[in-house]
Amino acid sequence: MNILRAVNSILSKIAMTLATCIIFIMVAALTLSASTRFITGSGFAWFIELPPVLVSWLVFPLLGPLLKRSQHIQVDFITSLISKKSKRILNFIVNFVVLISSCVFLKAGYDATVLYFNLGQMLEIEMSVPIWWMFLAFPVGFFILGLVSIELLIENIKEFSKVY
Repeated sequence: MNILRAVNSILSKIAMTLATCIIFIMVAALTLSASTRFITGSGFAWFIELPPVLVSWLVFPLLGPLLKRSQHIQVDFITSLISKKSKRILNFIVNFVVLISSCVFLKAGYDATVLYFNLGQMLEIEMSVPIWWMFLAFPVGFFILGLVSIELLIENIKEFSKVY
């Protein structure tokens, strides 16, 4: 468990750092685009095209870290209405469903990445960006999410063993 926790901590820090850099790049690109267009009257199209290309790398690697910190979108009015025991059971079910879902999406993301890698297709923007590079964010993100869900499931099982 300590090894899994350490790996997840390192992956979480990497994902957060990556997200911070991507947000900086997105804001800088759009600011430079607006500034260039204002000063010169014409801008560079890739400044505008860059943020959408980076969105998948912003979103998917953060799935696991946000789940662990409970910073993801959630419905929390139900938990105020149920008992502690029911909360533990619900938490276990949610983490189990997340694990199964992350495995399914990891496989689908891997298949899509391999498909686009083999096709060799490029995004039709000013910069040459292979499409598979964008799709690689899916298996990376769902791999991290799967590891985090395993950690959370183990913690859920430990909670059950302490209580019962």
